[in-house]
Amino acid sequence: MTLRVPVKPDLLYWAMRRSGRMPEELSRRFKKLEDWLEGQGQPTLRQLEDFARATHTPIGYFFLAEPPEETLPIPDFRTTPEARHRPPSADLLETIYICQQRQAWYREFVRLYGEPPVAFVGSATLQDAPEEVAARMREQLGFDIEARSRMTTWTEALRQFIGLAEDAGVLVMVSGIVGSNTHRPLDVSEFRGFALADDLAPLVFINGRDSKAGQMFTLAHELAHLWLGKSGISDSDARVLPDEQTERWCNAVAAEFLAPLEAVRTNLVAGEPLPETLERLARRFKVSTLVILRRLFDAGWIDRETLDRAWQQELQRLKQFSPGGKGGDFYNTLGAHVGKRFARAVIVSALEGQTPFTEAFRLLGVRKSRTFYELAQRLEIPV
Repeated sequence: MTLRVPVKPDLLYWAMRRSGRMPEELSRRFKKLEDWLEGQGQPTLRQLEDFARATHTPIGYFFLAEPPEETLPIPDFRTTPEARHRPPSADLLETIYICQQRQAWYREFVRLYGEPPVAFVGSATLQDAPEEVAARMREQLGFDIEARSRMTTWTEALRQFIGLAEDAGVLVMVSGIVGSNTHRPLDVSEFRGFALADDLAPLVFINGRDSKAGQMFTLAHELAHLWLGKSGISDSDARVLPDEQTERWCNAVAAEFLAPLEAVRTNLVAGEPLPETLERLARRFKVSTLVILRRLFDAGWIDRETLDRAWQQELQRLKQFSPGGKGGDFYNTLGAHVGKRFARAVIVSALEGQTPFTEAFRLLGVRKSRTFYELAQRLEIPV
């Protein structure tokens, strides 16, 4: 006789909502799902394990008396209603947990090697003028506006920005999927990035499903969180001034860091049509046209009505361009997903015998030794 597992229908419904999977979709895979949901039947243990994998749910949850209330493990600074008024998805929660595990490992790594704390973490307060903090960030990172303006693409500018942040001691991870699972894309409408503040292992995660220009603003915004010493998840939008004080401050710092108001004013041309101004300044500062729109409003160049109208027009125009595209070089993508600073530390620790290779593979999201050693060579680590 086949052993059946008594699972409450509420838990099955909860798992589907959490994963974003619809009953109609899953019923093709689980022929008796409708019976389970109506309490007219029960899955076998193997079927329940398969259902847990399909809904990205730890199987232990199905043995609870009622669905758990999951909350974000870090402060929630998101401002859009669609993000604030829905429970966190399994994809978002798992992404945060993965980054917290990597951060915890890296914190012990730098302690072992006696590296000093990252001095700028927590060095600012909300009472500090955003212009002053943005200037300190530019000085710390050395992200020169003139050099940035000469770069041909936003991808090149973003790559340099990430490299400078990592050189300053920040773990920067950019990915559009959960872990290494290409079948679990992250949702930009749910979040754009988050910061995990720590003076030994400060970490920034950027949703790689966003545009390159959007990722530039998110990185600047999350770095502002680190300067404050405040962890948090964000869906930063350059147009609005959020009611939440921390987000309003971080937005102001990010905008001033990427496109200083005085530099924007200096580059304005009287009589130039707005679309041409947006494109020209976006190329110069390597930010989105949306950020430039907000800066033009801050500079008094356009009024609120023009800002709102042009913002909607730009949103519609930008929807034509997909930020996804092809994955590119596998090892470059892997290095971006976990961050080169983190990858180097894990590989060196494993080669020195401090970290078991099985743990190193898990932290890096790789399965084969060949992948591990090829990544080491790409990062110019002697093997």
